[in-house]
Formats: sequence, C-alpha cells, structure tokens
Amino acid sequence: MKVIIFGATGMIGQGVLAECLKDEGIAEVLAVLRSPTGRQHAKLRELIHRDFFDYSLIEADLAGYDACFFCLGVTSVGMKEEDYRRLTYDLTVAAASTLARLNPQMTFVFVSGKSADSTEKGSVMWARVKGAAENAVLALPFKGYVFRPSIIQPTPGITSKTGLYRAVYATMGVLLPLIKRLAPDMVITSEQFGRAMIRVARQGASKRVLEPADINAL
Repeated sequence: MKVIIFGATGMIGQGVLAECLKDEGIAEVLAVLRSPTGRQHAKLRELIHRDFFDYSLIEADLAGYDACFFCLGVTSVGMKEEDYRRLTYDLTVAAASTLARLNPQMTFVFVSGKSADSTEKGSVMWARVKGAAENAVLALPFKGYVFRPSIIQPTPGITSKTGLYRAVYATMGVLLPLIKRLAPDMVITSEQFGRAMIRVARQGASKRVLEPADINAL
C-alpha cells in the first residue's frame, strides 16, 4: 500500500507513522505536515503544507494513494465552539473531500474519540463537533472508517505536543495498569493503535465506527 498520514508529529500520528514504516506491506508513506518530523526513512516522504483548508496547489502530490490515516486533532479545552469546529470539522472535511475526489477507492481512517455524538444534538460541544466530522467522513465516496479510542498509552519515545495531555499522562501513568486490569478494552498502546489502523486499511472492518473494544480486537 501507499499511505498518507495527517498529524504525523502528534502522539497518535507518531505511533501510526512508526508502524507504517515497519510494515513490509507498506511501500510508501507521505506525511502531510506544517513542520518536519525529524525522521529519516527510505519509505517516508514529507510534504510541508501551510494551509490545511486548501489543497489546490498540491493535489498532484495527493493522488495515487491507497489509504489515509487522519490523526490531526486539537483539545477543545478553552475553545469556543466556532473555533473548535473550524479546526475539527472544517479542517477534516477539506482534506477528506479532496482525497475522496482524487482517490475514490481509498480507505480513509478518521481518529475521533470515545463518546463522540453522531446525532450532533447532544449537550457536550466537542462530542457534537466530532460527531459531525465523523458523519461527513462517512458520507464521502470512499471507504471511510472512524476510530473512537478511549485511552491511548504512548509507547516509549512517543509524546504528545499538547502540554495538557502530557500533564494528564504524567499524572495518570501510575494508574494505567490498574485501569487496564479493570477495563482492558479502554486502554490501547500507540503501537497497537497504529497496527489496528493499518489492518483496517488493508482488510476493512465489519463496522465503520469502531469503539475501543473493536479497536483492541483488531
């Protein structure tokens, strides 16, 4: 496969990128980025792009791919709904609609979150917006899937760029073994998460919206 990754410098994207580079069935990885990953690999090509709402200048670079792992995301903490929607819904739709047109046979895997609201009518702002982005992805003319992880445990060497998330993981680190023992489906490592995404791209899945237990099963 030839795959595209959005968000390869984030915590989830770092894990997905690492697994793609290790996977012998993946021939090429294109990372679409605002800044370089700092990694060097024969399979990796980095495409620095500043405007994630407009891909008209790089469409030729985005054609001919089999899968896209869309791992971009921001925390909603302290954000107004209008701003969060622009960086979550509008940004996702801009990329996904472009790729659907250029690669209609592509598998597109969108990273959402547990408790996202696909009705788009709930009281929780981030869940409504994520649900709207999920619905938009699933409505496009390619093979769209949604991953709704709960707790992703970063493997050694992988860290979040978001200070809040780093603080949460530092605080929660000692509790993760207990959480995993009490609720094993709620925790998945970034390595396992990356492998699950690759498996869906390669083989598909029995459902299009995958909850934590589904992701762990993969």
